[in-house]
Amino acid sequence: MQSLITSKTRIKLLIKFFLNSSTQGYLRGLSKEFDESTNGIRKELNSLTKAGYLKVSKNNSNKKLYKANKKHPLYDILHQIVLKELGLDHIVASVLDRMGGVNRIIVIGDYANGLDTGIIDVVVEGDALNTDYIETLSDKMKHKINRSVRFLLCSKYHDVGLELYNATKDGE
Repeated sequence: MQSLITSKTRIKLLIKFFLNSSTQGYLRGLSKEFDESTNGIRKELNSLTKAGYLKVSKNNSNKKLYKANKKHPLYDILHQIVLKELGLDHIVASVLDRMGGVNRIIVIGDYANGLDTGIIDVVVEGDALNTDYIETLSDKMKHKINRSVRFLLCSKYHDVGLELYNATKDGE
């Protein structure tokens, strides 16, 4: 994505807002999160808002709150690009390939909040999961997507996260 979009700030913002559509952010909070000046962040937020990729609302203290515009015609495409950029599509395909009875695959932690920190925490929910395969999958994913992946296996997950796969919705 760096060769297509040269602004590192814009890439961070696209990942932040288009990985998880429920993610929201204020100018100062984004500035602190990305450790960048408010002017640089403001410039990119204005460009993305003007193009219609982001929506802006104001809270009670008149702060602008930014979030992805899910009604934009390119929303789904940008979401898929971000998933591919982070390698999340490879994780889903690899888990479904040999893990057994997977019910859901959920990203938790920093990545669920749109932060590309280099460590992806993934919950694999299901019964009779192939625990031997998951041990080799972490190493395989690190080489394939250049990010560390930590897997948590469970029969039922009740907390929040970014759902990448659901057998009930996505078929199987």
